[in-house]
Parts: sequence; C-alpha cells; structure tokens
Amino acid sequence: MNDRRVQPHLPETSVPSRTSRRTSGRTSRRTVALCAAAVAALLASPLAAVAPAAAATKAPIADFNGDGYADLVINAPYATVAGTANAGYVSVVYGSSAGADTAHPQNLSLATSLIPGEASASHNFGMATAARDLDGDGYSDLVVGGYNKESSAILWGSAAGLSKATTLAGAVYDVVGGDFNGDGKGDLAVKSSEGLQIRLGPFSRSGVPADTSTLPVDERQETWDIAAGDMNGDGKDDLVTTHGFEERSYKSRWWPGTSTGVSSTYKTTGYYTVGGVIADVDQDGYGDYVSREVEAVSETMSYEAGTVRVVYGSSLGPSTRTKKITQDTAGVPGAGESAPITDEQYDGDQFGYSLAAGDVTGDGYPDIAVGVPGEDIGSIKDAGSVVLLKGSASGLTGSGAQAFNQSTSGVPGASETLDHFGASVTLADVNTNNRADLTVSAPTEDGTYQNSGAAWVFRGSKAGLTTTNITSFGPAALGAPEKEAFFGVGFAR
Repeated sequence: MNDRRVQPHLPETSVPSRTSRRTSGRTSRRTVALCAAAVAALLASPLAAVAPAAAATKAPIADFNGDGYADLVINAPYATVAGTANAGYVSVVYGSSAGADTAHPQNLSLATSLIPGEASASHNFGMATAARDLDGDGYSDLVVGGYNKESSAILWGSAAGLSKATTLAGAVYDVVGGDFNGDGKGDLAVKSSEGLQIRLGPFSRSGVPADTSTLPVDERQETWDIAAGDMNGDGKDDLVTTHGFEERSYKSRWWPGTSTGVSSTYKTTGYYTVGGVIADVDQDGYGDYVSREVEAVSETMSYEAGTVRVVYGSSLGPSTRTKKITQDTAGVPGAGESAPITDEQYDGDQFGYSLAAGDVTGDGYPDIAVGVPGEDIGSIKDAGSVVLLKGSASGLTGSGAQAFNQSTSGVPGASETLDHFGASVTLADVNTNNRADLTVSAPTEDGTYQNSGAAWVFRGSKAGLTTTNITSFGPAALGAPEKEAFFGVGFAR
C-alpha cells in the first residue's frame, strides 16, 4: 500500500507528482518542488492495544493474474511514447516465488493495442493508478488515470494478467481503491474532472459503477490527496482527504464509510497534512492515519526537514491520541535537515514525502516506509533515502527503525546528486512469504537519458528489510520507453 506541495523555484523541466493538486484540470500553485533541477513535486487517552494473532497470508490487493503473488505497477506519466512527449505509460511487474519478475513485464500506454485511444501530448497516462477487483471475478483490475478526458482506463485482470481495457470518461487526477460500503466489492474514490467522486462496485465491463456520488468540497479549499482505510473499525473503509489553496493548508478531513458509501459529512483529523496512508499500526482494531504534517500557511514546504504525524483511530474515527516522528526522534537514523528558502538549488530532507504501509517483519503489525528524497548523503545533495518505521503494540515509534540509500552496502547503484531516491514507496509481498517487500523509486535517476528513473525491490524478513537479493531495474530493463520517463514517480494504491 502506498501513497505527496508553493513553488519557490521551478526548473525549466518541471514535473508534478502523481498526486498533483488538481481538481478541474488546473494545477494549484501549491506544488512541492521535489528538486529544483528537474521535478516539481509530486508531495484522548491511548486505546488499549491488542496483540495481533500470528500473521496470516491474505490475497494481495494487486494480483492481476490471480496467482497469489502481489504485482507491482510503476507509473511513468511523463515519458515520451511513440515520439510524443508526456504521453506516459505504466509498467506492470508480476510477482513470483523468486520475487519481482522483471523478465515478463507489461508496458501499457495509449499506444498499446490493448487500450483504446492513441498516445497524445500531455495526456500523462499513468498519472494515478489503483488496483482492486472491480467486477468481482477474483482478479485485481487496474485503474489508470491521466490529465485529459480520453487518457483514463480500466484494465481488467484475468488468468493471463491484464488482458482487456475500457476507457473511462473524464480525466482522473488521483484514485484510490477501497470498500466504502462494506459489501465486499471493490470501490473507488476518484479525484476527477467531475469533482471528488465515490464510485461503488461492482463495475460493469463498460466501466460503469453500481452507484456514484460526489462529495461536497468547497472549490476554494481544493482537494489535494486522498487515502482510504477503516479508522473506526466498523468494517467499512473511510476516506481521508487533504486540502488547501495556494499557500494555505486546511486540516485534513475524515469521511466515514457507511452502508450506502462515504458519508457526505466529515470531521477533521485535527492536523494540517499532505499525502498519507491508513493502517492499524498498533493492531487495536482501528486504522491509523499516517501522513506528512505541514504548517497552516507555508511557502517553504519543499525546504522542510519533514515531519510524520500519526493520528490513531478509534470507534469515533480520528482520536486525540497522536504521535509526531521526525529524523530527530530517538531510534530514527539520520538527522532532520532543512534548507534556506533562499537556496534555489537544493531542498530540505522532506522526511515523509512519500509513505506506504505493510507488514515487513511478518509479526502482524503494519510497518511504515518513509521516503526522504531530499536527504543528502555525505556531500551528495538530494541523493535521497528511505526509512522503515516499525509498528508495535504501542504504535509507531523510532525503535528498530532502518534506513537505506544507494550508498548503503548491498544496494545496487550509487548515490548521485538529485537522484531523489525515496520519492515514491510501496509495500507489497511480491514473493508471498508473508512479509511485505519494499519497492522504492528514484524518478530522477539517469539512464541512457536524463531523468529516466529506476526502482529497487528490498525483501522483507523477520528482522526487517534486507539488502540480500535486491532487484533493481529501470525502464530499459523492462523494454519500456526511457526518454524523460521519470519512471517510478508513483505506484498503484
């Protein structure tokens, strides 16, 4: 599961994240500058803890061929496809007993015969992706969003993998899957040209949901990010949204799931946040909202050291029990570093820029992967890193945290200026050993072309992440387009 802000300086080549703040086809000024050289970013009393039962294998959310192994979806929405800039594509890497099977990928774009339409400039196919079984046939399906009305589609899963596609009407700027009415059918929350919509399953093969509703969101308080999960323990996924306008942030909002879908009323989480995932990190039966905390009014987000805020769930949704974690928290490797706002070249660490949840150790507690794409490695500016925070009966802490970068022994590659390793992260069990594996990207890694991007898959183990048998690959290894791909700017959720 995975998961992204004022632009003090925009590069000549600027790329928004997959959660770009868009509600009606325009970009808010409040976009995080991921790097000044290449990318405008993307992103009460404690409850009694209950020890989890021994972790049990469960079907992965993204399993397009139904073989029990989690599959990976890597977004490359800015790639040049068939000679067309910013046409975009997604690469699907299937899981297997040996891990990520990079020898048999599917590269999907509007230039692919599988998908109706044609590659066009600035369609940005792959800007947002989500995986859920939408038609109830037992195979996960893939929703792919783009910035134009003809650049979004559903690809249907089958025993052979993704094999058919249906065009979705309207632009899809962001999308996340869930089960908002608790009926066991896959549902979608979609930030689209039609507003913030809840589309309930099952879906027909023409892409029509069983029901659609639109949440009442003030256009002066734009929706930035969306996250799904059950915070009140009622068996229905809830929606958490983040909001702002230009330099102004608003407190994130919790919209509870109900038997008819997502409620049209909300309460705030109490904090100003961006991005975020929902996972029950203390296994008390209530999902917890983990996100990046920001200021109410901020023009300096891309220069910040970064803060992760945990808002614990309860029977009433977001509770007053919270936790703040930074790189200065005991047990967390490294140190939080910001950058002067006058510095037009380099960013702060941006701890929490990307987040993902999954049980890496197999102990039953979800862990949280934290991307730190602005981390300096020695004198190498903005090389980037990733930190794993462990879940436990007491919640999320710095105890036992791990950190990795491209200069870590056993990690393929080398730390380079402006790589932004950690810009996107996701956790999924690709080899079905009951431990989530971490996939982390560096979308500004150079290959044959500048900013072609790359991804690394770290294996989960009883002790945490390991550098043994890391799989690393860029678009060239998958036979996918490389030119300005920014491969890995996002993963399916």
